[in-house]
Amino acid sequence: MKRKGEIQGIGVDIVDVKRMKKSIETWGPAFLQKVFTPNEIKYCKSRKKSYEHFAARFAAKEAVSKAMSTGWSGSFRWKDVEVLNEPSGAPKIILSNNVAKTLKGCRVHLSLSHTETTVVAFAVIETFGR
Repeated sequence: MKRKGEIQGIGVDIVDVKRMKKSIETWGPAFLQKVFTPNEIKYCKSRKKSYEHFAARFAAKEAVSKAMSTGWSGSFRWKDVEVLNEPSGAPKIILSNNVAKTLKGCRVHLSLSHTETTVVAFAVIETFGR
């Protein structure tokens, strides 16, 4: 039985912004639509340094998959983990479909940090039920 406040998993990921830029330039809209939700694409494209923001969202999705201990297999799908921003600017995770079902009764905490060249994301999955 999972108890309230119990840590279910942690995950961290680091993304090189130049590598993200190259992926977007090479694969174009097909890559963006496979990995990111329409809200994420709209947000990132509206930012001056859009590649940093795409890299941050990619790193966040990776960190959540690692915290789930599934990686890219199992119930994890890229667009089932959406990264939005609170009015304060703090990132928040919205879960949907299989990932939401898998993490029912859990909360995902996310921290993002980036420079012009590197992004790091740290995710913690915590139970909030029972």
